[in-house]
Amino acid sequence: MFPKSDLPETVPVFPLPGALLLPRARLPLHIFEPRYLAMLDDALKTPDRLIGMIQPREGGPPGSPSLQAIGCAGRLTSFTETDDGRYMLTLTGISRFRVIEEIDGFTPYRRCKVSWTGFDRDLGATEHDPNFDRDVFFSALNRFFESNGLQTDWESLKEAEDELLINSLSMLCPFEPEDKQALLEAPSLQTRRETLLTLIEFAMRGGGTEDAVQ
Repeated sequence: MFPKSDLPETVPVFPLPGALLLPRARLPLHIFEPRYLAMLDDALKTPDRLIGMIQPREGGPPGSPSLQAIGCAGRLTSFTETDDGRYMLTLTGISRFRVIEEIDGFTPYRRCKVSWTGFDRDLGATEHDPNFDRDVFFSALNRFFESNGLQTDWESLKEAEDELLINSLSMLCPFEPEDKQALLEAPSLQTRRETLLTLIEFAMRGGGTEDAVQ
């Protein structure tokens, strides 16, 4: 549990296409660019140790693409340094946020003033999906994995709780950045599961996932 009062007004943001972080889920990252090494060093000096993951979108100046309106902040919960000065770290999702404005400053990385309003559910207990038909879902998922040459531990997947299963698959499945954004913005676990299944079924029909979420 992370008190809402501890959430800062500004967060450093890491625009990374296709990288999805969700509340209470864990995202491993490999940091090596100097600007993000600086971001990591600065984040470690703060009491909250938050880094905002956000999808870039088309537009904006070269090297500084426009950002999606909604991202997800994660708390730095583990990191190791390699011999050549890079970091392997893990972010644990805390809450989604809405970008109010980007802050000009002297840091080599980007920072945003954000609002946490509307995402109170993210700070609560684990979500459940009461209408989750696992037989239908796993049937579609099995076909999707086979068609994409993906492998997994099916027994572990089937034993996973609703939120862990749906959020992990949302983060790991090879969808386009726009589809990852749709999964991020889903207002509830049930909506995310429905969106995920739509993307899986549309991919199985040979369609582009960009059209599936419109």
